[in-house]
Amino acid sequence: MSKFDAIRSFYDHEVNEAVQSIVRHPMMKALMNFTFPDTDEKIWIDQLKVTDSIFDFQKNFISHTIRKILETSSQGLTTSGFEKLDKNTSYLYISNHRDIVLDTSLLNLVLLEKDYIMTSSAIGDNLVEQNFLHILAKLNRNFLVQRGLSLREQLKSSQLMSDYIYDLLKSENRSVWIAQREGRTKDGNDATQQGVLKMLAMASQHHSLAEFFKNLKIVPLSISYEYDPTDVLKMPQILAKQKDEVYIKAKDEDFTTMMSGVLGQKKRIHLHAGDVLDFDLDAISASQDNKNKQLQSIAQLIDESIIRNYRLWPTNYIAYDIINHTDKFSDKYSQQEKLLFERRLEMRIDVDDEVLKNGFLSMYANPVNNQLRYTEKLFN
Repeated sequence: MSKFDAIRSFYDHEVNEAVQSIVRHPMMKALMNFTFPDTDEKIWIDQLKVTDSIFDFQKNFISHTIRKILETSSQGLTTSGFEKLDKNTSYLYISNHRDIVLDTSLLNLVLLEKDYIMTSSAIGDNLVEQNFLHILAKLNRNFLVQRGLSLREQLKSSQLMSDYIYDLLKSENRSVWIAQREGRTKDGNDATQQGVLKMLAMASQHHSLAEFFKNLKIVPLSISYEYDPTDVLKMPQILAKQKDEVYIKAKDEDFTTMMSGVLGQKKRIHLHAGDVLDFDLDAISASQDNKNKQLQSIAQLIDESIIRNYRLWPTNYIAYDIINHTDKFSDKYSQQEKLLFERRLEMRIDVDDEVLKNGFLSMYANPVNNQLRYTEKLFN
């Protein structure tokens, strides 16, 4: 028994039994038929039956699924910044969060293809309540973030997760992915929650904060989708927030969002790996004694990297110009691209509802606003 059993992914010696338990599940059949449409079912069943490690499962099956998703619902994935990383070093990737499944899956595909250490990735336990999804998540080296706990239980859960992440990075030399905030960003404003950093710091013990976070080798990761396939699904939550109302999820809403993110059109996608947080942490430690202020400054470092390196697409500039009644960025897109975006807008929401329209446009325009603010800060 391990103290991490409640949240950890499978050990390799558990993989074959787990695969055998779902190999004939209807959802596995659908997944494999999507991934290998021209392959006889017996072939992938036989291959699954002899799979006995997470790496083999990801390399031989899931990586092909992600490539198929890219092929059918995007215009390709590009990357930058990864060449600065060491192939034998484990990193803590902290990223903005747009899509439940794809954010971490795309990162792992990139790491696999570039021969870097792949990640163990955080996922909310509310997303894997079905037994099949729970097993599939653990086969993809996901670990569970426990939701819906009392305050006392949250503290224990945070300590457990902090210890587990540190153990993965330092004892197993396993990279880790976590989102910069709890849940996906709905409005395009990417900001690191200080609570995420507080959770990580719970494993620091006798180290100074700067020393501890340097030891984690944090890589801020910017994930940019030209089209958010779940944009319209995020609108009810955005509207509830604007009206200061409590938003209650519909039954199976998370699963619907998951499938929409996977299958919906994304156009171009870009992942940028920022510089490892290092010397800036020393500067924070030297200039500030207050722990909360240090955490706030570290969060700002992550935010600045993610925002600065976020790939802005024509959709972002178009939304900015429409919502601000300007042509400031008209050189960043063609009239055809603008017409296509406006048609998407009209097809997905009631454009006569100004609140709805502004909420939808802001989701795409806010990354431009954030980069502009960062640029102004840089030159002031």
